[in-house]
Amino acid sequence: MDFDAELIRALQEDGRASILSLAQRLGQSRAAVAARLRTMLADRTVRVVAAVDPVFLGQHVLAHVSIRTDGSVELVAEHLRDMSETVLVSAVGGAHDVVTEVRVGSMSELHDLLALIRAIDGVLDISTIIYSTVIKGFFVSEYHGGVTLDTIDEALIEQLQADGRKSFRALGEEVRLSPSAVATRVQRLIDAGVIKISAVEARGLAHRQLSMGVGMTLGDDDEAVIDELRRGRGVDFAARTLGRFDAVATLVEPSAGALYASLERLRALPGVTRIEAWLHLAVLKEDYARTLRPLRTD
Repeated sequence: MDFDAELIRALQEDGRASILSLAQRLGQSRAAVAARLRTMLADRTVRVVAAVDPVFLGQHVLAHVSIRTDGSVELVAEHLRDMSETVLVSAVGGAHDVVTEVRVGSMSELHDLLALIRAIDGVLDISTIIYSTVIKGFFVSEYHGGVTLDTIDEALIEQLQADGRKSFRALGEEVRLSPSAVATRVQRLIDAGVIKISAVEARGLAHRQLSMGVGMTLGDDDEAVIDELRRGRGVDFAARTLGRFDAVATLVEPSAGALYASLERLRALPGVTRIEAWLHLAVLKEDYARTLRPLRTD
């Protein structure tokens, strides 16, 4: 068993899982799990953070933009990192040089944003696909509607966006509530799909995990593909899309050989007719923290 990989996987599913429950799941001692988690958090191998559901924020359009550059990737990436609409910016190897995931409120906002990206000095051309349905995503929590936040909820979310494992006692000190009252509020936000608390792992050639993006053209038998994307252990993100692909996914594995094996499993599925892949060389931004003002109510 890969101790680190299993620990991170457990935290991706439940970022606030207790040390005891993590130890029981991994078959390790509480001391070993606590020590390893402290080390990974300290060296930024992993971050545990809360993310507010895009729909709650009014971000109804999620899109993936692939960019070819004329010259330095870093100069283009710097502009993309500064845009509030981008949650992911990554230098990649493949047909394009940079990819970014953007979240906006409407199609007209997307058109305006794409015009801004095209106008960045060094951008040669862009290709955009829109997520029609998110199949799997650790930071998409399926907001159920009907939730109103007050200033205390806002303050708690702000704290959890910085540190998703901050203790209820410490959170209570920030908002002047008891730990039990804070626990009730946080659980309400999670149960309603307003937030999801999960782990963000450092990825790229300089880190222990490699990441690959995959775009797929699907045939008639696409349900088997969608099911594989939803259940696949090496699949960190997957979505049905509109554009040059019918679905996209992000594969994360500890080695090039493991990435290749995951890619081959997808190629072998009867519903996949074509695959295009790109390797994430360096993830330059992965930030899901967002301001909550003005408040939303549905």
